[in-house]
Amino acid sequence: MRIARFSIDGNVAFGAVEDAGAGGPGGLVLDIIKGIPFADFELSGTKVPLDKVRLLPPVLPNKIVAFGRNYAEHAAELGHEAPDEPFAFFKPSTSVIGSGDAIVYPSFSRELHYEAELAVVIGRMCREVPRERVKDVILGYTCANDVTARDVQRREKQWARAKGFDTACPLGPWVETDLDPGDLAIQCTVNGEQRQLGRTSQMIHSIEELIVNISEAMTLLPGDVILTGTPAGVGPLNVGDEVAVTVQGIGTLTNKVIKRG
Repeated sequence: MRIARFSIDGNVAFGAVEDAGAGGPGGLVLDIIKGIPFADFELSGTKVPLDKVRLLPPVLPNKIVAFGRNYAEHAAELGHEAPDEPFAFFKPSTSVIGSGDAIVYPSFSRELHYEAELAVVIGRMCREVPRERVKDVILGYTCANDVTARDVQRREKQWARAKGFDTACPLGPWVETDLDPGDLAIQCTVNGEQRQLGRTSQMIHSIEELIVNISEAMTLLPGDVILTGTPAGVGPLNVGDEVAVTVQGIGTLTNKVIKRG
């Protein structure tokens, strides 16, 4: 099931994304969910066309735990060795935007980069998750862009500003709950030109390892997001660029870069 979060007529709701079907108007529709996707819920049967709503970030995470250098070629292109253990950092909830929202070029940077990633959405409160139970705590998967002020990242020891500024974490367009993440294609395009193309099977540390690692230290809450690292090919974004992250089996997350007003 694909679960989207959206607004219509000033109201915010979750809905299951469905094909309209041969008898429908074409395109995709949202069947509005009764309740929230982190608990038992029902589909209402009330359907609205996807093009009549505004898609929001699919979740509002309490925290985003991101893992760096989880693809060997990406670590190498930045001059780093691949870590023996998962290497985590945080992006704040205020950095999250949805598909179609603008990435605002930060005033303190001159070198903004895209990083296409598979994101894991946690579905239940959990801590010290054993490897064999990891699937039980996952709601689903979505596309992410770990937007990075690369020049700031290089000169500051902590990455809080480089990766945590407002609009630095696009997520979307929705959460796919029925997906095997073991070998998915991840693609990034800028203005329609391919910049990144990798597969999740190239991860150094698997999703199971990442969740075991971070849940040893902290409680994960429903809606928390785990960023699993980016393949090689990261590069610059400029004002006016349209950047799109596509993950096989999920969909495409699209954002435009604008100048801060």
